[in-house]
Amino acid sequence: MPAAPRPTVPAGERYYVIGDIHGRCDLLDELIVAIEEDDQQMGEADTTVVLLGDLVDRGPESARVIETARQWGERRKLRYIAGNHEEMFLEAFTDKEMLRHFLKHGGKETVLSYGIKKKRYSELTMKELQAELHELVPKKHRKFLAAMEDIIVAGDYVFVHAGINPKFSLEEQRKSDLRWIRERFLKHREPLSHVVVHGHTIFDDVESTEYRIGIDTGAFRTGKLTALVLEGDQRRFIQAHEVDGNIMVMHSEFA
Repeated sequence: MPAAPRPTVPAGERYYVIGDIHGRCDLLDELIVAIEEDDQQMGEADTTVVLLGDLVDRGPESARVIETARQWGERRKLRYIAGNHEEMFLEAFTDKEMLRHFLKHGGKETVLSYGIKKKRYSELTMKELQAELHELVPKKHRKFLAAMEDIIVAGDYVFVHAGINPKFSLEEQRKSDLRWIRERFLKHREPLSHVVVHGHTIFDDVESTEYRIGIDTGAFRTGKLTALVLEGDQRRFIQAHEVDGNIMVMHSEFA
């Protein structure tokens, strides 16, 4: 039997899809340099960079990640997908229970990244902290996060934060599943309409099956931030990896 055709992105297009950054702007800085150099070396293409969400929380520099991603998008074509952590962050401005939930799941580091002192942070009540958030976080950052997308289709691939509900078509997907789904999607073994490129669930290294590619390599925990590069039917990776305090960039092929 002839081999099934490999999934492709549209002719003439090149994609760099970056997994969950979670406040590790040091890794993002290096990956940006590597992607810009790679894109130049690979020649002419309609290039799009996609950030798969969870730019914020857990790592130490969420505020700088947002500003860096925003400014990078002013220089080249970037598209941004909202993760569950962006959702929690935005809801925390108006919902005190969500603020409490957000702080427990890495949001404390995000708040501190906007320059509030730890002592003052510890002294504030939830109500006071919520009021402080409105002062700390620039409106342009909230506007940037609120404008993020939920799903992007590129040829035979679909880019989402968490995954898709296998029961539904792409057009029927619920926002909550795109941002939060886990086991029902990860355990699915039947064909899907597209190859799903996702983050949200940490893997020691890129996890690839016939129907999905998980590229959250746990930047805040492992020091490894991954970009999947797609062009035609070719796939490869660029990773920024911190080892013993030094960040190295690695390029690798992917079958």
